Amino acid sequence: MGDILTTCVYCGCGCGLYLRVNDGRVTGTAPSRNHPVSRNNLCVKGWNIHEFIHHPERLTEPLIRKNGRLVPASWDEALDFAATGFSRVRERSGGDGIGVLSSAKCTNEENYLLQKLTRAVFKTNNIDHCARL
Repeated sequence: MGDILTTCVYCGCGCGLYLRVNDGRVTGTAPSRNHPVSRNNLCVKGWNIHEFIHHPERLTEPLIRKNGRLVPASWDEALDFAATGFSRVRERSGGDGIGVLSSAKCTNEENYLLQKLTRAVFKTNNIDHCARL
């Protein structure tokens, strides 16, 4: 299949890299020579970004808690479960009862959309991010 150009998800810098694909599996990483941010360079996280893709402990389906145990669920069931929980907290505590933690594995654009959702829909400014450069 070859190399797939993508954006590194480990921080907000947005370095360009290629994921090396062999027989349908991502097997390595290489920097993009012409990317305006990374310019043929990657940090140690970027060089090893491919390792989490096929990790055996990676979650591949939604889980919801039923009777104290996490069980697989459909996406529709999981999203309904989450929406119901958010609504219940918001009715009881207002926006101050909700907090959102974002991920460095998202692009800046995805993090922007999450903060808009947090502020406009959940009605709270309680949002933080795990990448501290």
